[in-house]
Order: sequence, then C-alpha cells, then structure tokens
Amino acid sequence: MTALLRYQTALLLRSQRWLPPFLLYAVFLGIGVQGGQPLLDSLGYTAAFLLPVAAWLVRICVTNEPPAARTVVAAAVGPGRAHLACVLVALATAVVLGTAATVVVTFISDPVGSDHDKRVPVLEAAGAGLLAVLTCALLGVAVGALTAWPVLRSPGRAVPALLLAALLALVVTGSPAQAAVSGLVGGSHSATVHVPLLPVAAAALLTAAATAVACALTSRRSP
Repeated sequence: MTALLRYQTALLLRSQRWLPPFLLYAVFLGIGVQGGQPLLDSLGYTAAFLLPVAAWLVRICVTNEPPAARTVVAAAVGPGRAHLACVLVALATAVVLGTAATVVVTFISDPVGSDHDKRVPVLEAAGAGLLAVLTCALLGVAVGALTAWPVLRSPGRAVPALLLAALLALVVTGSPAQAAVSGLVGGSHSATVHVPLLPVAAAALLTAAATAVACALTSRRSP
C-alpha cells in the first residue's frame, strides 16, 4: 500500500490537476476570512470551504490514470486496493491543505468571540478547528467517493451530484460537517470552544462506508 500511495501522490502532483481545487479554496478563504475577524468564526469557514474541495480531489484522484494504466495497477494489486489508494491520497491532500489553512487563519484572526470582547483560548480553538477540518475533509471524501467512478460514471450526472451532495452535507441538520461548523460559529457568540469529537467520529464512519462501497464496485465495473 505504501508504494501505491507514493505512486498516486506523484501522479497527482505531476498532473497539476490539484491546482484548480487549491485555487478555489484560496479564493473561498480570501473572500470569507479576513484578518482580525473572530477566531472561531474564521475557523468554521475554513473547515466548511474544505468539504467541496475534498470531494473534488477524490474525483481528480480516481480519474487521474489512463484506463490502460489503471487496469495494469488493478491487475497487480487488486482493483479495490488501487481505488483505496486514490481515495486515501485525496483525503491526505485535503487534510494537509486544511491544516495549513487553519494555522494561517489562527495567526491572522482575533482570539475573541463575535462580540469582540470575550477572549477565546487560542490553542483550544485551533484544536477544535483542526477537528472540524478533519470532519469536513472526511465527509467531502465520502461525497466524492459516492459521486465519482465507479459509482457514477457519467460526468453529466456525477458533477451535479457532487455539488448537490456537498451543499447538503454542509447545511442539512444532523450532518457531521454541519454540526462541526455550526459548533464553531455558534460557540463564537459566547466565546466558548466546542470540540467536535462526535462529528469527526461520525464522519469517519460514513467515509469508511462510502469508500468500502466504491472499492467493492471497482471489481465489477471497468474504467
């Protein structure tokens, strides 16, 4: 698996297809997060913006190889393992991107509540922000896994499904991403840090299930 992960990572970096989601995330943050804003609000936006980016990265990773190359890799290590490596590289890329953004946002934001009066513990807030980022990255990967090949093979259906699913994952009550983000933004009103332990655990379970479904389908469907 280590060799597969290195192979998929090199493939992603050399293809430069990671640039559009990276730039989209940078634009989102540039518009939604400004220096001096309340820390918890900014961390909530940072996590939320990552979800559609993570879903997009999954779509990029699972379609990065030409069909012939994917067939060779699948024959060597098994289609399920090959697909799992793609998903894991997408997840790792999203987590690294979100972590870097969280560090920057923590430094430029004001550690106060939304009233700009009550102070917020910086390290505790940053930790909650990182968990929210992980929650949104995981759920974004689940969305990407269920809206890309081999689950949906037609781009005409897959892309709208990805966008709709990403939006619903952020706004529907009960979604782990919605719970994690609203916990940060809501906590800003009282300058209270809510650590999203349950949301990240739920997101991990959903992502594991979605990835298992996608990996199981790879052995039944050709690229």
